[in-house]
This record gives sequence, structure tokens and C-alpha cells, in this order.
Amino acid sequence: MPNENLQIVASDGSSTGQRILRLRGPLTIHTIFDFQGAVRAEGAPLVIVDFSGVPYMDSAGLGALVGAHVSAERAHRKVALTGMNERLKALLTMTQVARLLRPYETVEEAERGMAAQG
Repeated sequence: MPNENLQIVASDGSSTGQRILRLRGPLTIHTIFDFQGAVRAEGAPLVIVDFSGVPYMDSAGLGALVGAHVSAERAHRKVALTGMNERLKALLTMTQVARLLRPYETVEEAERGMAAQG
């Protein structure tokens, strides 16, 4: 639907160099540009994207996630996903995107897991 809205709230993580982007609303072809802009604007070594407020995502949203991952890798940064509902996790698994971006259950779990990776 063209009138879809995606709200993005950025905040600091629990450690230096961590930023959290909390999404609220669907990640679709109509909302990916806001998402892409928010991810590009973050210069932190680790960006955690909290999907707990995202009910669904389409193929354009999935592509935007892969794009965010690739851009972060090129810049020697990391992107972590958290708070995904079963529908979103199933989409990541079915498309094998979960091999690139393993979803964490909580922001705290993502912070610990990504810190352990170095």
C-alpha cells in the first residue's frame, strides 16, 4: 500500500561503537528508501536493526537488508538483526539470507554476539 509508513528511531547501544535502529512499520518497496538512508547515515562499527515493530517485509525489503549487509562489509562494519517475528525469520531462512545475517532474539543478545565475533 502506498500510504505505508516506516518509523526509524536511532539510539546508542550499550557499548561505544554500537548504534540501534528501531523500526516500526512494514519494510517494503514503499519504505525501503527511508531504511536505506538511515543505515547509510550510521557510521558506527556495529548497527543493530531492531525489527520488533515490523509486521512484514516484501522482497524489496529483503533486498535492502542484503544491500545494507554488503555495504557494511565493504566499510568494515557489521549489521545485526534482532526482534524478528516468525514470519520474517521464515523469509530469511527460505531465501537463505539467514546465512548472511543471522537474526538474534533481542538487542542485548545481538550486542553480546557481535562483540564476541570481534
